[in-house]
Amino acid sequence: MKEFWNERYSAEDFAYGEEPNKFFKEQLSKLKPGTILLPADGEGRNGVSAAKLGWGVECFDISSEGKNKADLLAKKYDLLINYQVGSLEELTYEKESFDVIALVFTHFHPSIRAEYHKKFMELLKPGGFLISETFSKEHIAYNSVNSKVGGPKDIDFLSSLEQIREEFLELDIVELYQREILLNEGAFHIGKGDVVRFVGRKK
Repeated sequence: MKEFWNERYSAEDFAYGEEPNKFFKEQLSKLKPGTILLPADGEGRNGVSAAKLGWGVECFDISSEGKNKADLLAKKYDLLINYQVGSLEELTYEKESFDVIALVFTHFHPSIRAEYHKKFMELLKPGGFLISETFSKEHIAYNSVNSKVGGPKDIDFLSSLEQIREEFLELDIVELYQREILLNEGAFHIGKGDVVRFVGRKK
């Protein structure tokens, strides 16, 4: 998997564009800047966007090529983000140290997803927010018609409303819904897709 992402991010162009995810940007604009963690932030488009708004940004990804691109993007705007290369198990963050954790198309392996989500809850401050947009299980049908829309081809990696409710019991639901959307993010998120969007607040 690491090799896949390094290859994708090694191209000159940004695989998913330089602009942030729309849902992420919309939700973050409602909150007072603080500390934010962006797991699997790829080429840094969302982390850099948060830094532009004054957030203290921590990112991580398994791809070193992703970090290289993120550093270039941050430098372009004379911004600072702390981007680490590694998996969650390899990195150390203080408990209850983030005001926001943002999961933007983070499709973790089913064998570790629930454990990762539990760990993220430990890292989130009481009263802090989780912002998430992931492809739904129904997205498989969209991907089969148009591979350019992206997303995992294994349904077990995809999300459902029930799964979100079960794995984030520590959060009060602010928003949770499934919706068909039109994606226009770089070269690999193009066309109609189906997503689960979630905003939760830690009790």
